Formats: sequence, C-alpha cells, structure tokens
Amino acid sequence: MRRLACAALLLALVACSKDKEVNPPAELVDFRQTLDVERAWDAGVGGGDAPLRLGLGVSVVGDTVYAAGHGGEVVALALANGRALWQAKTKAPLAGGTGADASLVAVGSSKGEVIALSAADGQVLWRVWVHGEVLSAPLVAPAAVVVRTVDGRLVALARDNGKELWSVEQQVPRLTLRGVAVPAFAGDVVVCGFDNGKVVGASLHDGSVLWETPVAPAHGRTELERLNDIDSRVWIDGDNVFAIGFQGRLAMLALDNGQIWWAHDLSSYRGLALDGEHLYVATAEGDVVALVSRTGAESWRQKALAWRGLSAPVVIGNHVVVADYQGYVHFLDKSNGEIVARVKSGGTRVSNPPVVAGDTVIVINDDGRISAFRPKA
Repeated sequence: MRRLACAALLLALVACSKDKEVNPPAELVDFRQTLDVERAWDAGVGGGDAPLRLGLGVSVVGDTVYAAGHGGEVVALALANGRALWQAKTKAPLAGGTGADASLVAVGSSKGEVIALSAADGQVLWRVWVHGEVLSAPLVAPAAVVVRTVDGRLVALARDNGKELWSVEQQVPRLTLRGVAVPAFAGDVVVCGFDNGKVVGASLHDGSVLWETPVAPAHGRTELERLNDIDSRVWIDGDNVFAIGFQGRLAMLALDNGQIWWAHDLSSYRGLALDGEHLYVATAEGDVVALVSRTGAESWRQKALAWRGLSAPVVIGNHVVVADYQGYVHFLDKSNGEIVARVKSGGTRVSNPPVVAGDTVIVINDDGRISAFRPKA
C-alpha cells in the first residue's frame, strides 16, 4: 500500500485541488518531416500489464536483443531482422529486466526472485530470492550481478550460483513512486539512485559504501510534495556521474567521492541520455531539454510534447529519440530540438527507454511489442 503506481501519483501532483484541471497531453500537430525512418522489424514478448512493465526493457549485446515479458518469457532476437534465436519460460511474474552481457542474461520478478539464464541458449543457470520486488533491470557486471529492490537495498549476487555477496541499504520514504533505478558501474564502483533522493557509490567487490550524496533534499508540506525519488539510471562518463530525480535536480557528481560539481533544478522520473558535450532529459512535464554536460547550462527546450508521458531519451546519430503514452516515437534534431520525424510502435504506452544499437533504435511498449526503426541519413 505504501508504494503507489507512478501514474496515480503524477495525476495527484498535477491536480493540486478539485477545482484545478489535470494538464491534458499536448495534441500532436503536423510538421514537415525531414528525416526518413524505416521500420526494420517487429517482434513480441508476452502479454502486457502496464504498471508491472515499468522495468521490463530490452538490452542489446553484440548482434542480439534480449527482452522479457511479465508472464515469465525471456527471448533472444537477432538484431538484424528480429528473428527469434531462443525462448525461455521462467514461469515467474517478471518485472525487472533485461540485464545482459556476452554470457549471462538476468531478470527479476515482482515476487523477489532473480533468475540468471545462459545468453547462448536461454538455459536457466540459477534462481535466488532477494526478498524484495525487483522492478528494474539487474546490472550484469564482470564481478557480480547487482539488483535494486523496492525495499531500498542494492544486492550483489555471485555470477556462478547467485549467492548473495553483499548488500547496501538506504531508508525508503513512506511514499514513493513505483519504480527503482537501474545500477551502473565503472571499474570497481557501482553507482545507483535511491527513493530518498540520494546517489550512492559502493565497491563492487565488498559493498563498502564509498560515498552517498543527496542530489536534492525533500521539501514541501505534504508527502506528495516531498517525493524526490531517483528512479532512473545514473550515467557514468569518465570521472563524472550524472543523475536526475523526480521533483528534484539534475546533477553532475564526482565518481571518486560523490561531490556535486553542478546542479540544475529539473524533474524527471524517466531519465536522461548523455552524448559527448550534451545531456538530454525528458522532464516530468514532457519537455525535452538539452544541456551542456560540463556546466548544466540549457541549450534548447522542446515543449511540443508536453504531458505526453515521455520515455527517457536516447541519441542516435544527429537525433534525440523519445517515445510517448500513445506509442509514438519522436525524432528530434539534437542541434536545436526540432521534431524531424514521427513513427508509431503501436497503440500502447512506451514506459521503458528506447535502446540504440548501431544504426537501429529498438522500442518495447507496455504490451510487449518490440519494434526496430532505422533512420536514413
């Protein structure tokens, strides 16, 4: 009961009183399309349950796409044409996945189970309980498989048998969004955001906390106003970490000690993308914003997609890509934010970030439909 669905919370936040209307999604208007986008292939992975598909994104390793469905199915698809390479049935209510590397695919369930499968053929290697819902993709690192659970824990599991190696815990506020951040790593440091607005850096080897930094302290009189979850993946670029929270701030931190170099007031529950000198953010209000990564200065802001429940952005070539609550996929010119193309992945919301692999953008919607698009330069 403590954790409410994200959509319900956002609805309550924008409706401040019974007399104030909820902000309606912006209507899509005609524009001059200057970029041709080819639909390369479509595939599917099980039925959809939108609230529980929040953490079921795809991952790409080499020439293979991995995806999971809430009904327990895990699939491997050929990146070139979407052909199924293997399918596995875990019979678990999957809610977090997929994390993968060249040899291992990991998924998590709403019952607190983590399952590792062979990347070669989908054979289940091990399954263990972590005693907390797993609503985001596990991190498959060389030293361990690391998962974030809804009870505020970061848990490292041995790659060979799933044995718990260590865990780190942060206090969970009474009210949070339904969703948890995907861990990231660089070298021997794993970094993750938490529901209390903190970003934590820990040793991949033993879980010792190297630093913990509040990105944005909670503020406001009500629990809704004090929500400041960091539910999206942090980005690590060299010695810097970039993180953003809901009703909080976008910040650049030092990887070695967590010191904040700069912070910019911005709210997002979906996340950001990093591309060289710029960051791209899909805000909670539906703006797409470009910022200079070294300073946090805003370069441009696209407001035409306001309140359309945007996914996190990704960057492919000279374009920024976001998807929305109706399944539309929007391509923006990354130099100025102008919309240059629009395609549809299906009629259902896209909650998870699109994934870029070479010249292909892969989108999974909340019904489990996977679509691959290739923009033509």
